[in-house]
Amino acid sequence: MASESGRRDGHWLPDRLRLTWVQQSLLFGAVLTVLWMRVVPSALTHRTVVDGVLLIGGPLALALSQGKRIGWRIDRLALRNTVLLAAFVLPFYIVGSTLPTIRAFYPIWETSAAPAAFIPHAIKLFVLALAAETYYRGLLCVGVKKLGFVAVFISPVIYMLHHASKPPIEFVLSGPTDVLFGAVDYKSDSILPSVVAHGGGLVLLDWLVLHEPVFEPTLVLRFLEWLPVPV
Repeated sequence: MASESGRRDGHWLPDRLRLTWVQQSLLFGAVLTVLWMRVVPSALTHRTVVDGVLLIGGPLALALSQGKRIGWRIDRLALRNTVLLAAFVLPFYIVGSTLPTIRAFYPIWETSAAPAAFIPHAIKLFVLALAAETYYRGLLCVGVKKLGFVAVFISPVIYMLHHASKPPIEFVLSGPTDVLFGAVDYKSDSILPSVVAHGGGLVLLDWLVLHEPVFEPTLVLRFLEWLPVPV
């Protein structure tokens, strides 16, 4: 009788084999990160396509199929927190753009300050940021709010691994940044704050590095000389 009832409800697997939404999200997230690391291309245009399909399309398809939300929403709280987070991270991007290791690494993809070159470049960077935040903050944080605030701490290790090739100072800060972005999105029930902070930061950083430093980093370098990594 139980099995007949299950078939009428459209459930073909025994209850003990069905995964909860949280389990599905985490398992799907693990599969996505392995797949992404195997197929991610180096060219920016190809990268936007791959990230768009895997990290935006994948999580959204899973969420829609299960009738769940993963932070693709905008309301007054999300807008307010977007402004606050952007204002908070802005000085870090400005200061970071003056550091030697950052200026030697960025822009990752060749571009110039000419509008005809930089505007398409900036749009592609925003797509990458939207993809990353849909995966990290959407699928693995806001989407699993049922876990409570611990959801904020699901992705930092993966996020840091994906930043292993970046300048050492950026790698060190990637973990705390992931937690900060996750906490703000968790409280906002939206990924808008981290999308704007991340995407805007990527664009701003490339723009600043393409020009002379906003200020001489001498004082900053002296202040950071205690760090065990080059800056």
